Amino acid sequence: MKTPSDKRPIGIFDSGVGGLTVLKEVIKKLPSENIIYLGDTARVPYGARSPEIIMKYSLECAQFLLSRGIKLLVVACNTSSSISLPGLAQDLPVPVVGVVEPGARAAVAKSRSKKIAVIGTETTIKSGSYKRAIKAIDYSIDVMGLACPLFVPLVEEGWIRGNIVSLTAQKYLSPLKKFGADVLILGCTHYPIIKRVIREVAETNLIDSAAETAKEVKCILEESKVLRLDNSKPEREFFVTDSPKKFIQIGEMFLGQKISNISGINVGDLK
Repeated sequence: MKTPSDKRPIGIFDSGVGGLTVLKEVIKKLPSENIIYLGDTARVPYGARSPEIIMKYSLECAQFLLSRGIKLLVVACNTSSSISLPGLAQDLPVPVVGVVEPGARAAVAKSRSKKIAVIGTETTIKSGSYKRAIKAIDYSIDVMGLACPLFVPLVEEGWIRGNIVSLTAQKYLSPLKKFGADVLILGCTHYPIIKRVIREVAETNLIDSAAETAKEVKCILEESKVLRLDNSKPEREFFVTDSPKKFIQIGEMFLGQKISNISGINVGDLK
C-alpha cells in the first residue's frame, strides 16, 4: 500500500535569525517539505534570560507553530534547547527535535584527543547541556564551555567580519589552546555565520549541529511515514515578532536565498 503524502509543515523557531542555519540544512535534506519559521526577534537574545523566561518564550513559540498545524517542531535555538527541550518534548503532541544532542554526537565521533570545547550563550554554557550530552556518550571526554555573549548581537547587526569580530573572538577563545581541544562545537545557531573568523582564531575542527539536526528530522519523518511526497513547489512561511524588513536583510545572508511570504506578529499573538 502506498504511503500517503503528509502536507503538514515542519515548524522551526529561534530567538532571531540564527535558526535559519538549521532551516537551510533542513531544506537540503527535505526539499519537498512545507516549512514554517518563527523568529522571536522582539525578544532576542534568549541567552541572557532566566530559565523561567526562556521556558515561557519557548512554549509561546511552540504553541503558535502548533496552531499552524505542524507535524514536527525543531527548536533551533541552542539556549532554548538547553533549557526547554525536555518540557516541550513531554507536553507537545508532535515530535520535538533540539540542536544539542545531534551536535554532541557529531563532536564525540570527530574527537581523537577526548577534549571537546563548546561555545555558546551564557545560559547554554551554564546549563551544562552539551557537557551532559557528551558525557552520556563517553564519560571519559573532557569538556570545556566558553560563553561568547557578544557574538549573537554582532551577527544580528550584520557585523560578521572585520576587526571587531576578530578581536572579540580572540578574547573569548584564548583559553582553547591551553585546554587542547581538537573539536569545537558551535553551540549557537548564529555562530556558523562567523565560522571563518572562529576557525582562524581557534585553529581546530568545528562542529555545526545544524546539519546533524536536519538528519535527525529526516529520520523521524521517514520512520513515522509522514513525509510530504508531493512534487509541487513547497510552501515556506516566515513569521517574526519585530521588523520583517531587518529580518529579511540579515536572514537572506543566513539562508543564502531570497525570503518572501513573511509576516510580523505581536508577541501577545504567541500565547
